[in-house]
Amino acid sequence: MILGIPGGLQVVLIIVVILLLFGGRKIPELMRGLGKGMKEFKDASKGEDSSEDTK
Repeated sequence: MILGIPGGLQVVLIIVVILLLFGGRKIPELMRGLGKGMKEFKDASKGEDSSEDTK
């Protein structure tokens, strides 16, 4: 498929290219940052602000 869902070979090729570009050590850091960003986005869209501490 040209514009469809990527198959198994395409997924493997993408993973290999990402590993070559970033290396094995950098990927967990990238995923951690992505997770934090997604959490902050969800909190902001709900109207919650986790940076304010109530005393």
